[in-house]
Amino acid sequence: MGDTRMAKDDFKTDLLQGTLDMLILRVLSRGEMHGWGIADRIEQLSKSVLSVGEGSLYPALYRLQQQGWIESEWGVSENNRKAKFYRLTKAGRRQLEVEAETWDRLVGAIGAIMRLA
Repeated sequence: MGDTRMAKDDFKTDLLQGTLDMLILRVLSRGEMHGWGIADRIEQLSKSVLSVGEGSLYPALYRLQQQGWIESEWGVSENNRKAKFYRLTKAGRRQLEVEAETWDRLVGAIGAIMRLA
């Protein structure tokens, strides 16, 4: 039999749409960031297990902005480039609380099934 282990670099987890939204809201709860900074922070905090590409990140940012959970304005990045900076709104902070509670219930339920089934 062959070795079925995957190297850490080979393992990237696709995020469900709602989970990505929650992670973006959580990252922005610490303060304003530009898109690349948000994706980089998610990758850093997950120890490179989670990677968010532009094709997922920017539609999610647009969707969150349309829902009134984040807002944006143009500014200059640390690389002295024009960038759109995103920040959480009050409605976004409330939504993050709802998402976190839902996540905790989901993780608890899945954990129970994995332990008891």
